[in-house]
Amino acid sequence: MTRERSGLGANINSFIHRNRSVKAFEIKAVRVKFVFLDLKQIEEEYPQLYKNYGGQYSLGGILFDSLTRPTPADTKVDEFSNYTFAQPLFTNLRNVPLINEIVYIMGMPSVDLQDPNFINKNTVIPYYFQPVNLWNSVHNNALPDPNTSTTKTSSETKTNSQIEAGSRIKVTDGVQDITLGETFKERANIKNLQPYEGDVIYEGRWGQSIRFGSTVKDRDNNWSSTGTDGDPILIIRNGQYNDPKEAWYPITENINLDSGSVYFSTTQKIPLEASSAKYESYKQNPPTTPKEYSSNQIIVNSGRVVINAFEDHILLTSKKSVNLNAAESVNIDSPETIIQSPKVYLSDKNDTQPVLLGNDTVKLLNDLISNLSTLANACGSAVSVPVVGGPIVSLNAAGTAVATNLTALQNSLYGPNLESIKSKNTFTK
Repeated sequence: MTRERSGLGANINSFIHRNRSVKAFEIKAVRVKFVFLDLKQIEEEYPQLYKNYGGQYSLGGILFDSLTRPTPADTKVDEFSNYTFAQPLFTNLRNVPLINEIVYIMGMPSVDLQDPNFINKNTVIPYYFQPVNLWNSVHNNALPDPNTSTTKTSSETKTNSQIEAGSRIKVTDGVQDITLGETFKERANIKNLQPYEGDVIYEGRWGQSIRFGSTVKDRDNNWSSTGTDGDPILIIRNGQYNDPKEAWYPITENINLDSGSVYFSTTQKIPLEASSAKYESYKQNPPTTPKEYSSNQIIVNSGRVVINAFEDHILLTSKKSVNLNAAESVNIDSPETIIQSPKVYLSDKNDTQPVLLGNDTVKLLNDLISNLSTLANACGSAVSVPVVGGPIVSLNAAGTAVATNLTALQNSLYGPNLESIKSKNTFTK
């Protein structure tokens, strides 16, 4: 059973014939002229283009023109009639090219290999992959179309000797001399990462990167002051800091200046300037500060960090301690807060004053008030007798009863010196 061509539909034959511009397994470089990204917009603005190249099947595809024989502007029937379609070669990795970048295309089998009625079993169509690294720039490698008049900047007109000396050609910001697309705005301050021996690096166009690196002693980076060459490190970065050097100078990651980053280290010291690093609550063996620690650790650093579990728990566990450290305050907002611990110190690690048990304290105070009230009432109703200096019988009786009750409260209900009313777990000043 053949697989349905749900994307191409009835246009399969015209689609295949439009794309016989490359031989089987041939690789060649072409210029990107259009990229199929916003298919809804393309369907509205270019309905025939959308239909010709399979509708939703065209997602991520490009239209390209020849490098060696570019289409003259005055011979085009319409904006796209002389260009050829190529789809992405890789299924799980997309490197979306810009208009006027140069990409490799390769002739590979089409879906018609499964059709038993199709005559030419070797029918191939173009697939595109990696853009050509013309300017050695991670940001963009577009090349002006010779059929389009442009105004080149000084950085684009460097001599061969300047380029050989290490001066990289770079289109400067603010000069609209080449079409790159509808939303892509060039930024001249985006720099390549500095590679080191053995590195595997993935870089986006806007300062995002993943570095599978290692310690490299005696090199200018912020993770190789400790350990030995070859100790692994993984750095994920989103948004590079603004380095004042010219755009062709590479940079390294900076955990304190990059917009956001995650470091997986082994033996390296990462010079993180923590927002707060006071560990005064520890009686002994406080944690080593993040910037001084030189063993396995993961550091997440950004302007704001949010961890959210929308179905289940957030679990923080540690062999030693869990430290909450803030420059201003630690706030807990919850319908209920439960702390289960043998010892709780409310204000200082050296607190010695135990707090009082609430229910027992209230009962003691009520009993005291009741007894004192009895004594007060007896005093208020006592009358003297004719014998001067003789006893007041009612007052004597009330006083004796209150004294007996107070002794019982002190020695029987709460123990000697009321010790049992104090908490054995929670302490404060």
